[in-house]
Amino acid sequence: MKSPISIKRGTVAAIFIDLQEEHRQDKRYLVEGFPGILGNVQRLQAAARQNHVPLCHWAYIVDLDKQHRPFHPVGADGKSAFSDKSDPLTQICHEVAPARGEALLVKAEASAFRTGPAADELKARGIEWLVVAGVWTEACIDASVKDAVAKGFRVLLVKDACGSGSAAMHQTGILNLANRLYGGAVTDTDGACRLLAGETVTAWQVEGSVPLRFTFGNAAALYADL
Repeated sequence: MKSPISIKRGTVAAIFIDLQEEHRQDKRYLVEGFPGILGNVQRLQAAARQNHVPLCHWAYIVDLDKQHRPFHPVGADGKSAFSDKSDPLTQICHEVAPARGEALLVKAEASAFRTGPAADELKARGIEWLVVAGVWTEACIDASVKDAVAKGFRVLLVKDACGSGSAAMHQTGILNLANRLYGGAVTDTDGACRLLAGETVTAWQVEGSVPLRFTFGNAAALYADL
């Protein structure tokens, strides 16, 4: 259901996950609609900075010399088939790159919060809400959101500032998260920017058990209504 929400100033951080060049340059890992996603992320980042909201950026980088992954896909050269430490396309896209003083963290797995000190550091700063954007929706976004919720954060999932390899993958990924986003909410970039500015916004919040029973035929419409 949709209900009015607001976020108390000083209790929110903006989280940007894996907005790396490979998703617009490597034909194997292109994200559908990536230019539009980056544009929405730029708007979120501008709103966060204008309202003194801390920004945290993550990049996914694989180092098979340090990580034992028995089933990980590799190329003919033995390097990771994606996000290899030696690949320059792991760089954050320039238009959404961290500004001076903003954290850039490297993760070696899907979730931004499975390991490492980031969650505890955010908690220590009084952060209760995380505004989440990035790629891929059904993979790293899904894992990061679920781990954030498990660690006690409320997540504001910005649906049009996330993306995946296809619209269907993205939309069903958002719907799956919306069905179980306890304590959080789903909105679009406009709504998220208004919330960062201290306004009250009507946003989707889960009520009951798995309310969005989507099908092949109605998934796009249910996504649009979030």
